[in-house]
Amino acid sequence: MNTRPPIPIVPLEALLPALETHSENGNGLLADRRMRPLHDLRISVTDRCNFRCTYCMPKDKFGREHAFLPRSGLLSFEEITRIARLFIGQGVKKIRLTGGEPLLRKGIEDLIAMLAPLGAELTLTTNGALLAQKAKALAAAGLKRVTVSLDGIEDAVFRRMNDVDFPVERVLAGIDAAAGLAPLKVNCVVRRGINAAQIIPLARRFRGSGHILRFIEFMDVGCSNGWRMDEVIPSREVLAMIAEHFPLEPIDPNYTGEVAERWRYRDGAGEIGVISSVTQAFCHECTRARLSPEGRLFTCLFANRGYDLCTPLRQNADDAALAELIRGIWRLREDRYSELRGAATVRDKIEMSYIGG
Repeated sequence: MNTRPPIPIVPLEALLPALETHSENGNGLLADRRMRPLHDLRISVTDRCNFRCTYCMPKDKFGREHAFLPRSGLLSFEEITRIARLFIGQGVKKIRLTGGEPLLRKGIEDLIAMLAPLGAELTLTTNGALLAQKAKALAAAGLKRVTVSLDGIEDAVFRRMNDVDFPVERVLAGIDAAAGLAPLKVNCVVRRGINAAQIIPLARRFRGSGHILRFIEFMDVGCSNGWRMDEVIPSREVLAMIAEHFPLEPIDPNYTGEVAERWRYRDGAGEIGVISSVTQAFCHECTRARLSPEGRLFTCLFANRGYDLCTPLRQNADDAALAELIRGIWRLREDRYSELRGAATVRDKIEMSYIGG
């Protein structure tokens, strides 16, 4: 049976030095060892997905014999909501629900309704396969915005990319159905020799739509996607390709730590973005923490170890103790994988399908 290698858990004793120190950045916010504040929390609600995209969940590693997490092992919606509330108390302003495919989690609308009143911006990333059926309920529950992964606009290319023969028109129908969650962000992971020819057709399709198209460099997340540097198309190359057809100009970021570099069409037809974690590492501004489906906290997308929040949560630790644990984890943080990319890539890393992108 194909199983995920055990993910090391950091002993809580390792947090003691951080629990005994006071770490804030210049704005009085909780900060890590590089003075990065805690701003974003990504919550993976399931490690399951209905696609088998080769850069995330390739069939040869995630086939019928793969051992996904048992449903009984997932954090409950009440547990997720409690943890989210504690993170908001430590400065988190934005929560994103991810997976796997989060719309596969039964009752996801109920979780959204529980999280929406907490005050953070609440968003969700999906492959769009179930969006047409669920968009209205998601918006009614309080979801503010949705990001859709779309790695090709031509049907044959898209079917190859998702590797389950899923038609692109059903994702496009989901995007149309999610008008109440606009402006949508549409993400495309680009790989040289695979879907590079989709860049201009995607740009043409979403120009003037009100949606924000973003191109993401192919990343070495996890150990299953066969990452090779020669398949990475640098963002500057993507921008140059688009600018040949539609002139662009840069836009300032919405906030410090925003990962996407923003550009707009000079003719006013909208905005695009590029995410360049391979060729232009932004570790120095990263403000994200990630919670896995069974309650492990990771401080980097490329991490190879996590912190167990589930055990103290289920052993009836009070909010003050859990909040101090979160502060201690963040104060110890010094991740900068993308700045060190090279020799560091040989180590085992968590899979994107387990922790979200």
